[in-house]
Amino acid sequence: MTLTFSIGSVLALVSGIIILAFPKLLNYIVAIYLIVIGILGLLGYSNINFR
Repeated sequence: MTLTFSIGSVLALVSGIIILAFPKLLNYIVAIYLIVIGILGLLGYSNINFR
């Protein structure tokens, strides 16, 4: 039996469980995400595909 995992799906699952356990953490996760996306956009890395 072969199992393949995508990093994105595993990360989404783990972060979902963490957010359920600590709802206040969602504010920090969203803020960090928006800051990282904003910095990458300003630096010209807007066409990055994570696969």
